[in-house]
Amino acid sequence: MNMHASKSNLVDTAVAQGSFKTLCKALDAAELTNVLKGEGPYTVFAPTDEAFEKLPKGTLENWLKPENKAELISVLKYHVLPGMFIPADVKEASHPRMMQGDTTNIRKDGSKMSIDGAHMVGMQIKSANGVLQGIDKVIQPGKSHTRH
Repeated sequence: MNMHASKSNLVDTAVAQGSFKTLCKALDAAELTNVLKGEGPYTVFAPTDEAFEKLPKGTLENWLKPENKAELISVLKYHVLPGMFIPADVKEASHPRMMQGDTTNIRKDGSKMSIDGAHMVGMQIKSANGVLQGIDKVIQPGKSHTRH
């Protein structure tokens, strides 16, 4: 996986990409924007706008309601890995602990990689405080399809 470099923080990098509008809206609603503008480094497994569209109807709208903020924060933090994710370090499987507190599964199948069943798409985009890795599905804590 190639890397593009950006001098911006993760949030500004995501905004500049243009395919993470829904993620940026959710980060604002969860008040996590400042965290991801912080020192880091962080790896954000960033669901694309298309990934959010695959959620069951009404899911995102529910998460964006103020009374569901805790759940939204939990879901979003499950997409953030404290530290730098280096694809070359994963042999077949890895089980990193996400910012949310749960561990997840990262699998490598040839040149394809997935996290908790979501495929990594595009290249890693390096920012000043971490990397952004697009994924094709919104992953949720406790909903792992690859639980052992």
